[in-house]
Amino acid sequence: MQLSEDDDNKKIYQGEIITPSTPGLLWYFFIIHINGKTFYYGNNADNFGGIGQIYKHQPPSYQVTVYKEDLSVPHWFKESVMYQIFVDRFYNGHDGGQMLNPKQKCYVYNNWHDTPYYRTDPDSGKTVCYDFFGGNLLGVIKKLSYLKELGINIIYFNPVFEAPSNHKYDTANYKKIDPMFGDNMLFKELCSKAKEMGISIILDGVFSHTGSDSIYFNKEGTYPEIGAYQSKESPYYSWYKFYDWPHRYECWWGIDTLPNVNEMDPSYQNFIIYDQDSVLKYWMKMGIKGWRLDVVDELPDEFVKRLRKEMKKLDPESVLIGEVWEDASNKISYGKMREYLLGDELDSVMNYPFRNILLDFILNKRDVKDIHRAFMSLYENYPLEHFYSTMNLVGSHDVPRVLTILGEAPAEENLSKEEQGCYKLPPDKKKLAIERLKLVSLFQMTFPGVPCIYYGDEAEMEGYGDPLCRATYPWGRENRQLLNWYKKIIALRRQHDVLKTGRWVPLNPQGDFYGYLRLIENGKDVFGQNKKDNAAVVLFNRHPKEKIDLTIDLSRWCNGILIDVLQEGRKFHLKDGRLNVLLKPLEGKLLMSNVSALE
Repeated sequence: MQLSEDDDNKKIYQGEIITPSTPGLLWYFFIIHINGKTFYYGNNADNFGGIGQIYKHQPPSYQVTVYKEDLSVPHWFKESVMYQIFVDRFYNGHDGGQMLNPKQKCYVYNNWHDTPYYRTDPDSGKTVCYDFFGGNLLGVIKKLSYLKELGINIIYFNPVFEAPSNHKYDTANYKKIDPMFGDNMLFKELCSKAKEMGISIILDGVFSHTGSDSIYFNKEGTYPEIGAYQSKESPYYSWYKFYDWPHRYECWWGIDTLPNVNEMDPSYQNFIIYDQDSVLKYWMKMGIKGWRLDVVDELPDEFVKRLRKEMKKLDPESVLIGEVWEDASNKISYGKMREYLLGDELDSVMNYPFRNILLDFILNKRDVKDIHRAFMSLYENYPLEHFYSTMNLVGSHDVPRVLTILGEAPAEENLSKEEQGCYKLPPDKKKLAIERLKLVSLFQMTFPGVPCIYYGDEAEMEGYGDPLCRATYPWGRENRQLLNWYKKIIALRRQHDVLKTGRWVPLNPQGDFYGYLRLIENGKDVFGQNKKDNAAVVLFNRHPKEKIDLTIDLSRWCNGILIDVLQEGRKFHLKDGRLNVLLKPLEGKLLMSNVSALE
């Protein structure tokens, strides 16, 4: 590097490098020779980027994500609000709660509001009987008006294909809706009616394994087809890896009811992707708008690329989402750096890092400067198209209910399963949790990305991890105040482009305060689309008892008057571009310079 500027206190060096011609990650650090000594300057110990450290040895590297120039995610998706539904627990659309086609060896609850629990063999710990409440697709159809009123325009379904379990991650037939949920024609009707209401459907694609009790493996002999377990002559035999046919085979995490498939097997790829009536094409023609790939890190890169390519041929505006629990830009799986965000694989990922950072902020588990560094790391590592299209969730079927976490419930490991099932937040903790949930949801609706609501979080559902986080939606017992709050903040997001694709500018974090601006200037959003100029100032005080008196210099971005859209239009007059504001304990504010878009 060459010295380009020199004054008494600062020297600036610059240099040029030739970057790779193909997408990938570029890693770098600095080597400094001075006074006969060698020092290294590299990433900090947290690998957050930004301010680094001086080392006497080779340091952690900084990351630059080099992605395809034409990388793009459909704009409609970035501007959406998503809702995740676990079908058996959402709503039974049949009069009198009629149960459709109950499974053999299943337990059916008489009371919709009972607590779910697994019935396991005490010796092996294996689930021997799945429990069902009777939610179905007709129930979803009947509740489409509720979702529309809430402001939802994407439904993400947990698996809906035929399977023995209630969770359906043990697929038995990729081309058949589970008979307990309805049938294929009912699903097509659901897609059609949802589309009429402006709601798109995304399905869960479980392609790394099937169920052992399936057409393809047929270990139990349930199906007339010859499965891989029954004969080496089965058309599905090459899908699976047998160590000692038929009893010893490769499984997902060692669970023998979930035999792994070889995704690179040509016949499997034809069945899932390429055949004229492939799984991908069959359901896309039914009317879905995309897929969420279960355990995407267990799918080969090439499989994901081929699926995406074929999917985009069918519908360029469709979206492919991956289940990733870490920073998806540098995820290593099975010893290989994955290529999720380089332009040929995923449109979006489940943003568990966002969830973790946000909950750490609200629960005061990390200093706000570390919170900011963690957010900035994602911002720097993700292509802009992906940063604005991540699936920003705080709840899912795989984690405890967010209300339970926010209410500081006892740690799961300190309670038995029976104690977890009986636990409810005491009134004071529930009040605290709801106030915190309002902050969390406001953060979701004002931060770049696609907010995703796990069914029932908006209605005050509690629960520890699986199966308690998969309880039934409390129809008739909702917290109406909380539900109305969700409707209000979702409406604000949908009405203001600045909250969807406006520029994100963090404010200086301090104490218990965190905040940011969203900006549209000169009639263009961050993607160059024509949008109305606006500025939104989003402020949070996480402290449960103390207020924060703030003075913020906003003169670079806005002047005049800001409207508090959560407090019936209260006005804040900026003096020389400076905002003076008092944040009450556990208060979030959304101040906007242009609210005419509401009209």
